[in-house]
Amino acid sequence: MTTTTPPNAVPAGTAVPLSPATGRLSPVDVLRSEWTKLRSVRSTVWSLAALAVATVGLGAIITAVSNNRWRTFTLVERLSFDPTSRSLRGVFLAQLAIGVLGILVITSEYGTGMIRATLTAVPRRPLVLAAKTAVFGAVALVVSEVVTFAAFFVGQSLLKSPVPHATLGQPGVARAVVGSGIYLAVLGLFALGIGSLIRHTAGAISIFVGALLILPLILNAFPASVQQTLSKFLPLTVLQAMISTQPRPDTFAPWTGLGLMAIYAAVVLVAAGVLFVRRDA
Repeated sequence: MTTTTPPNAVPAGTAVPLSPATGRLSPVDVLRSEWTKLRSVRSTVWSLAALAVATVGLGAIITAVSNNRWRTFTLVERLSFDPTSRSLRGVFLAQLAIGVLGILVITSEYGTGMIRATLTAVPRRPLVLAAKTAVFGAVALVVSEVVTFAAFFVGQSLLKSPVPHATLGQPGVARAVVGSGIYLAVLGLFALGIGSLIRHTAGAISIFVGALLILPLILNAFPASVQQTLSKFLPLTVLQAMISTQPRPDTFAPWTGLGLMAIYAAVVLVAAGVLFVRRDA
């Protein structure tokens, strides 16, 4: 007994077939192909799981500890207590997960040699990079927003009276939750650009971690005036302003900082696109 495979069926993990009318993949076909590749690899599942655990889990731990230690807080600590920021502290760790995933989206193909097959099927290299960016950016944004909202609601549920808790209707709270998710997605695109530039997983991760964590340490060696001026431009400082509902005089405004991160990502992706066209696979 034999089975017949439907003519339009596409096995999981394979590229979308060429359009019989043109012999070329359309932009929609390329997007479908990139989506198939992204959801078919284990690194996507593990990275997104780490993102969720870091954001929700660490935020819950920090919020629960704050709730238990409330009676030991000084008056100044109580007046400056920001329940929204406490529940979103896990985003600091989640940066590493989204960054690694963004890098693997492109470097894994170079590591396995799959990039040659991709470019054979789609010779238009800008289209390949644009499709990867669009698919990964959409997935990163949706997942990041889900986990930041989850972290907020879980964290607030752990705060018991007399500890103050936050609601989305309070000033700056919705902005902090939504903005944190956007920040993670933009940071992931920044990492994808680095991965496309370097084309090597370990090297790209090293540069990403250096930009995220090492630069602030290097900046500490400079005079205080220089630190105050330059620290505003660091991703960690941008995130600190984003998750806080209280004004921070030493940082850019939250949306200004997020715009700065978008510029970083755009510059790296444009540079990656130029080299992607000029270099061999």
